[in-house]
Amino acid sequence: MQRARASRGFAPKSRAFDNVETLAPAKEIDALVGSRLRARRVELSMSQAALARHLGLTFSQVQKYEKGSNRIGAGRLYQLAALLGVPLQYFFKGLVGPLSEEPGGSPQAAAEDDAKLHDALDRVPDPRARRALLALASSLVEKN
Repeated sequence: MQRARASRGFAPKSRAFDNVETLAPAKEIDALVGSRLRARRVELSMSQAALARHLGLTFSQVQKYEKGSNRIGAGRLYQLAALLGVPLQYFFKGLVGPLSEEPGGSPQAAAEDDAKLHDALDRVPDPRARRALLALASSLVEKN
C-alpha cells in the first residue's frame, strides 16, 4: 500500500513526518494563543464579558479560550483578529518551530523595518547625505 501512495504523489510514511519532533504540542500552542488573546484584550481595556458579547459567546467560553483549555477554531480566530485589530500571526508570536517565521520575514516585520528606515532617513540633517543614502538603497535593490 505504501507504494501505491507514493505513486499518487504522497510522500512515503517514513519521510512524511520527519519534523514532527520539532513541533510544539497542540496544548502548548492553544495556551500560547489564549495568552496572546488575553494580552490583546487587556491592552484594549476590554472585559471578557464585552469580548464575549461581540462574538456571541458566553463569558466562560472566553475564559476557556484565554486559559487554553478550549481550542479556538480557525474561523473564530479570524474573527478575533479582526475584532482586536491584529494580524493572525499576532496570536502565534513567540512560537518556536518550522512555521514560526515565514521565509524572508513576516509582513509585519517588513512594515516595522520600513517605518524604522523612514524615521532614520528623516533624521539625517544633511540633504546631500540623505540623497546619498537613497542612492545606496536604490543600488541595493537593483542588484537583487
